[in-house]
Amino acid sequence: MKGEGKMKSKLKWIGLVGLVLSAFSIFVHFLLARFTEDGIADYQSSITIFSWRPIFENPDFSSQSKSYRRLWGSVKWLESFHPDANPRGHYADPSSESNGFIFVRIQGGFHEIRNSICDVVVVSRLLNATLAIPEIQSTTSSKGISSQFKSFAYLYNEDQFVLTLAKDVNVVKTLPKNLKGARRKKEIPSFKVPRSATPYFYLHKVLPVLKKHSVVELVASDGGCLQAILPPRFEEYQRLRCRVAFHALQFRQEVQELATKILQRLRAPGQPFIAYDAGMTREALAYHGCAELFQDVHTELIQHKRYRMIKRGIVKGKLKVNSAEARLNGSCPLMPEEIGILLRAYGYSRDTIIYVSGGEIFGGQRTLIALHAMFENVVDRTSLTTPREMNLLYGQEINLVNNPPGPPPAIEKETKQDTWKTAGPRPRPLPPPPARPKSYNIEGWWGWVAESDDEPDSTVMELRTNAHKLLWEAIDYMVCVEADAFISGFDRDGKGQPNFASSVMGHRLYQSAALKTYRPDRKEAARLIEEIRDNMYQANHTWLKSVRRHLRKVLVDELMEASKKSKQSSFLSHPVPECSCMRYTSLDRSTTNASSTSTSSQLLTALGGIPYQCPVWMNTDSVSQFKEKENEDDLDDDDSSSSGLFFRQNRGNHEGDGEVNNKDENQLEDQEELDGGD
Repeated sequence: MKGEGKMKSKLKWIGLVGLVLSAFSIFVHFLLARFTEDGIADYQSSITIFSWRPIFENPDFSSQSKSYRRLWGSVKWLESFHPDANPRGHYADPSSESNGFIFVRIQGGFHEIRNSICDVVVVSRLLNATLAIPEIQSTTSSKGISSQFKSFAYLYNEDQFVLTLAKDVNVVKTLPKNLKGARRKKEIPSFKVPRSATPYFYLHKVLPVLKKHSVVELVASDGGCLQAILPPRFEEYQRLRCRVAFHALQFRQEVQELATKILQRLRAPGQPFIAYDAGMTREALAYHGCAELFQDVHTELIQHKRYRMIKRGIVKGKLKVNSAEARLNGSCPLMPEEIGILLRAYGYSRDTIIYVSGGEIFGGQRTLIALHAMFENVVDRTSLTTPREMNLLYGQEINLVNNPPGPPPAIEKETKQDTWKTAGPRPRPLPPPPARPKSYNIEGWWGWVAESDDEPDSTVMELRTNAHKLLWEAIDYMVCVEADAFISGFDRDGKGQPNFASSVMGHRLYQSAALKTYRPDRKEAARLIEEIRDNMYQANHTWLKSVRRHLRKVLVDELMEASKKSKQSSFLSHPVPECSCMRYTSLDRSTTNASSTSTSSQLLTALGGIPYQCPVWMNTDSVSQFKEKENEDDLDDDDSSSSGLFFRQNRGNHEGDGEVNNKDENQLEDQEELDGGD
């Protein structure tokens, strides 16, 4: 009996210890869930780094095949173009005795900030002035963003900016104390300069004031403060713009590191990728009268914005515009569905990786449904990063969101009955509902449209989001510049000027001109798509050839159009030929490539400049380049892998169907080669 009693007591103690351990374990799990969200995010990221899981139907797509060279290979006519923004001839260092200080306040979005910074550096050089690092008002007007990064440093690397421009302009991080005090008291002269300001304006209007007061303030709110096309004697100032945009303006370390991670994740499967910028912002759609491309509340939102633009004098046209006619004229963006059709028709397979850039696509994710249906690997910044990585990018921010409302205070039943008896005659109207707080939704929904004709002021959270958008676009900018191919749906912003996509295309033209950069002619693309609108899934070879010929043609021909249109408004959207040179190698001097080099020279002349030969140290030979040239000109190379015709059939098809598709595709490839495809 005693032994049984001891055994029962031991079992009781064992059970008690088990209960205590279980309770302690549950308590620890609650603590982890409550206080270590970042730690849990790290644990999750170690299992699944990001939400995208690539799917490939043909992972062994040979880089030596004709299809691969057509889709991803370099543009032969642009291979001789190389970046060269160094001064050509005598170029003096900045004088130690400047005429005074220039302080600049910059307003606008990402591409407008970038253009304005390049312009103010040129203006400082022109006036022999010391430039104080510009103030980016999109960040200074935002509340609650990290105090670790302020103004210019929120986006760019200040030290790199000052160091790179040491031989061009004297740059200081802040104004002297006495001038900072005068600026706070608004005692320094200020100029609100237009984007079309001429050198004459600065030399005859601003310079005398600068010499008199030793400081001036410039306000750049139009996406620039100096005309894009300068007289020939100012050509060195154009190259200075290139040195600022492509060398001095480096993003801060956190932005570069995250963008590099995204590029590594995109390239991890070992496949090239396309970057796509839709250019579909509410302002751009309103400016160009494209409201009817959408439905429901989005049309009303665009029309409301256009009405505001007309009142402010930004838009000169009528409120109601025939959007269908504007689309056929090329005035409206190509929708994501139309971009997908063009890419599939050109030969990009269903498993092609497409990176969608842009902080906001008007209409939300539903506008991308058709693109997702055509391509399985459509990704963006959010699917390639974790929340923790984005929080590290933002820095330590103040919590602006109030605690969610808790349950109402308990009221005793007797108190309720007494209140009901003494509340007055019946029936009594219900009290008005509490005011619904306005909230920003990145999916494109604004609740105020159904309630008011006036758009409410931006909330504190919206101002913070505007600052975050700069970081989002900085990441997208780096990814788009480094992409194997780039295509834009629209190249104009809400003021009719070159937009984010134009800046990307200008940077790619400067840094790596031979990479595939598609600039679709929207008028021609709309016409081609309308031809098969009713028979989209049975596109014939003639139509496919027309699309492929068009996209192949715009790789070069649209450069000339850009030199006539975009460059007139933004030099950085087309920095050729001022910031490029022609590189000649023994390979280029051979008879097999003489025609290509000659064509490159003719193209550079057509773009408005005389071919400038690169320095001798850049004229290097490479055996690997020779082999690549040999393979590119070898028209008899077997195309063992096919990108597939337009829309492939379901995966359940028989193998024989796939062989027929491959055979048709190979016939189309051979016919294109005979027609002179690149």
